[in-house]
Amino acid sequence: MTESLIIAIDGSAGSGKSTLAAALAERLGLATLDTGSTYRAMTAAVLNEDLDPANNAATAAFAQAAAIDDLDGTVINAVNYSDELRTAEVNSAVSLVAANPLVRQVLVSWQRSWVALRRGGIVEGRDIGTVVFPDATVKVFLTARSSERARRRPEEGLASIERRDELDSKRESSPLARADDAMEIDTTDRPVSDIVDLVVASIPKQIHGD
Repeated sequence: MTESLIIAIDGSAGSGKSTLAAALAERLGLATLDTGSTYRAMTAAVLNEDLDPANNAATAAFAQAAAIDDLDGTVINAVNYSDELRTAEVNSAVSLVAANPLVRQVLVSWQRSWVALRRGGIVEGRDIGTVVFPDATVKVFLTARSSERARRRPEEGLASIERRDELDSKRESSPLARADDAMEIDTTDRPVSDIVDLVVASIPKQIHGD
């Protein structure tokens, strides 16, 4: 690759973002970042501090003062929250924390620094192509049937998934949305290898060097 390559993958919960990111990383040799995990880790940290996730001022102040690791964003103030990302408590509170504009400022800045440090990468989330990296090399927006998304996330359940999707789509700050120039792909019955081929084929040749 002769230039920085940033692939933005957005989509609802259970649409296949992490699966596609991992497959693309193996094909292209790029690092991957799950931005959803950064919001989940921050939520777990907020709960660990006995803060009310609905208290925007307290949550923002905590996030602004927090020390976040430069590996994957799940170690905050030297506490590793990677095992708490999918707990019921975090599932219930993460949309509140993620809707906080000041928390988003902190984490978007960290996410951009993560990519700058690596001079590119595959970044997945819900506002990557619209807010975090609006000039990403390639933008993908994934969808899938609700029943399939629930099957992929049995620990969360369909009701929780649909609740988060609604909250994230309607929030004022950086809502879940497809960028105008993103490829929209339904992953329900499509092999991951086909999607990888489609994404790789859309990378400008001067960047991936083919």
